[in-house]
Amino acid sequence: MVLHIKNMVCNRCKFVVRTELEKLGYTVNNMTLGEVEIAEEPGQDQLSKLEEKLTAFGFELIGDRSGQLIEQLKTAIIGLVQDPQKLDQLQKLTLSAYLSQSLHRDYSSLSKLFSEVEGITIEQYFILQKIERAKELLVYGELSLTEIAYELGYSSVAHISSQFKKVTGLTPSHFRNLRGENRKPLDEVK
Repeated sequence: MVLHIKNMVCNRCKFVVRTELEKLGYTVNNMTLGEVEIAEEPGQDQLSKLEEKLTAFGFELIGDRSGQLIEQLKTAIIGLVQDPQKLDQLQKLTLSAYLSQSLHRDYSSLSKLFSEVEGITIEQYFILQKIERAKELLVYGELSLTEIAYELGYSSVAHISSQFKKVTGLTPSHFRNLRGENRKPLDEVK
C-alpha cells in the first residue's frame, strides 16, 4: 500500500516517518519524499493511529487525489530547488514543462488545481522555495551572492536581489547579517 504524506520534504523527514512506521509494526518497502510504500494494508483504526503519530511530528496523511497531486507538485518543486543539476535542466525547459513531464499531467490543470487549493500560483511557490533556499545558503555563508544566484538559476545578482527583497523585505546582505532569523522551515512555506 502507498501512503501519501504531507510535509515530508527532506531526508530527516523520511527518517522520522520510517521510524514511526516501524515502531507501529509496518514494513517500509520503498520511500520517496511525500510517499511511502508499506507491505501491510492498515485498517481504519490503524490508519487513525498512524495519522495521530505522524501529526505529532507535523506530517499529515493525504487521502484525496487532489491533495496527493498538490503534495507531489510541492515535492517536485522542492526537489528542483534543492538540486542544482535539476535547476540546470530549466535552462532547456520551462518550469511548466518540467512539472508536466515529472508528474505526467497537463500543466494548465496542475496550475489551476494548485492555485485553487493553495491560493498562490505554482510560479509564486517556486519563487518562495528559491528564496528559502537562498536564505539557507546565505546563513551558511559559504557562497557569495553571485554563486547563490548561479546555483539557483537566476540570470543575475540584481534579479535574485530584487526577488529576495520583494519576498522578505530585506536585501540579501542585510539578511545574511541577521544570521537567518527570518528563515522558515521548508514545510512551512506557503
